[in-house]
Amino acid sequence: MARKKLKGTVVSSSMNSSIVVKIEYKKQDDRFHKTVNRSKKFIVHDEKNEANVGDVVVIEECRPISKRKNYAMLEVAEKAKV
Repeated sequence: MARKKLKGTVVSSSMNSSIVVKIEYKKQDDRFHKTVNRSKKFIVHDEKNEANVGDVVVIEECRPISKRKNYAMLEVAEKAKV
């Protein structure tokens, strides 16, 4: 089975070996049939502590690493503009 790959922005990198990534997507409202923006935050494993706040990263689904960590960072797609 293929693992999910998602692209999102790093919101927090204050933890050791972990980052918080926010994934934004569009969804159509069932009642009003209007497109609305939705988002979800994931706790992601970052072994080398290479991602910083504002970076765009690619994450991949993996085995559970801890209670809330089910994703691992593959790469930093785009560095944050300083």
